[in-house]
Amino acid sequence: MNGLGIDIGGTKIAYALINNQGEIISEVKKTATPKTLDEIYNTLKNIIDSCSEFEFYAIATAGAVNRENTCVIGSTGNLPYGYNTIDFKSLSDKKMFIENDANCAAWAEYKIGASKGYENSIMLTLGTGVGGGIIVDSRLLKGKSGAAGEMHFVMSRKDERACTCGFHDCYEAYASGNGLRKTAVEIFNDENITTYDVVDLAKKNDERALLALKTWQNDIALGIVGLVNIFDPDCIVLSGSMEKFINTNEVEEFVNKNIVTTPTRVFHAKAGNYSGMIGAVLLANDKINKT
Repeated sequence: MNGLGIDIGGTKIAYALINNQGEIISEVKKTATPKTLDEIYNTLKNIIDSCSEFEFYAIATAGAVNRENTCVIGSTGNLPYGYNTIDFKSLSDKKMFIENDANCAAWAEYKIGASKGYENSIMLTLGTGVGGGIIVDSRLLKGKSGAAGEMHFVMSRKDERACTCGFHDCYEAYASGNGLRKTAVEIFNDENITTYDVVDLAKKNDERALLALKTWQNDIALGIVGLVNIFDPDCIVLSGSMEKFINTNEVEEFVNKNIVTTPTRVFHAKAGNYSGMIGAVLLANDKINKT
């Protein structure tokens, strides 16, 4: 069955028709994410009404999604307040499926990407924040409410870095793009330095920039050690805008030297920029075929 995949992000909404092999079979179209709930709803309705030749629509979204894949149960800071109150099922008479975007991307990697063939995997999305999706015994881990996979576990007791979740010193506060910036601020003693500055300076072999990137990568690897010890995955997949700055061979070597489980692999993601909407359609297909 062909599905309409829709990826709702804080800045843009992307959509396309996708078949049951995870192949995009139409042009990928994008529109700016509206600033109000009504505008988001109307934009989604217009998108669905403008498309044809699909049996269901599958939405990848920021925020936690319930176990039934029918609604958002936790709003997110990059979307309007009350986003979790939107009735996505009322957008169309066709079947609807919704899932967290990181979970969708993890499923796309499992089905067609870097973790294909591995029954147990963890995907980390390294961007402004850190997202995560966990697959155990070839099933997406959802948890009791649907919110499993959030990468907010405390890395330190120093209370130095405020995290978006309200705690201090969470994994996201170290492993994200913002985490790299905060590490660079500490090393350069400059509140105005950006991640772009760090990358540009590193290309010029600036010692402080190289140290910032190395420290950031080590923080990412430390968190992975804990995740591997808990979940014992076959592999870890790194995705997102910041993953290209990671040396996966170095991370894999560090992790396997410091875990108490058997060795794991660390890969760059392969499913592509639209892994969220692809994973949403593939997950929806699996669920619909089981009903």
